[in-house]
Amino acid sequence: MKKEVFAVKYKIKYARGHVEVFDLQGNFLFSADTESEAINELKEMEVA
Repeated sequence: MKKEVFAVKYKIKYARGHVEVFDLQGNFLFSADTESEAINELKEMEVA
């Protein structure tokens, strides 16, 4: 069985009906409608 291991590099915060994503230094990166949308965007950023 393959396990995926992710290092914590981002913070996702809920804000007024959407989520905001920050790096560990507290810099705003982007917002998304849902947590799953934010996670998908983060995965795309890791690949690029």
